[in-house]
Amino acid sequence: MPRSRSRLANDAWESLLTAHASLMKRFAAEPIWDQLSMREYDVLYTLSKHDGPIRLFELGRGVLLSQPALSRLVERLAERGLVERTPDPEDGRGLRLGLTAAGREAQRSVGGRHAVDVARAVADVLTDEEMRQLESIGRKLAGAATPAQQTHRTRKEAVL
Repeated sequence: MPRSRSRLANDAWESLLTAHASLMKRFAAEPIWDQLSMREYDVLYTLSKHDGPIRLFELGRGVLLSQPALSRLVERLAERGLVERTPDPEDGRGLRLGLTAAGREAQRSVGGRHAVDVARAVADVLTDEEMRQLESIGRKLAGAATPAQQTHRTRKEAVL
């Protein structure tokens, strides 16, 4: 019996979440997280993808943490000398966040080992064509989510 489009969409979403949870547990069990936690790495990795310092709300777009939790984590990373906070030239009250040299080194060190684990986990199960399809689908879903996130963040920022 064919599934409705709505049921198919929900089954696909559940499959994606189950795969994510399974892989994250697998990655968390790897012995590479002695220097950084996975959440700390996520913040450093997100910062490493930008050419220069960014605002906290911009960082929040790339990580799965609430704004208060992200603020506390950034504070701890700054205290450890991995993230630097500089005044925002466009807004004297605001700060921009960037990696320090130590933060960049920590991200690269853990990131290199994590990339090997990710490649192994994905390439052991998927064909090259399936990996290309997964990348395309992931980018498509991420792009579809962006306008709603921006609208939500814009309203939230207006309140702040």
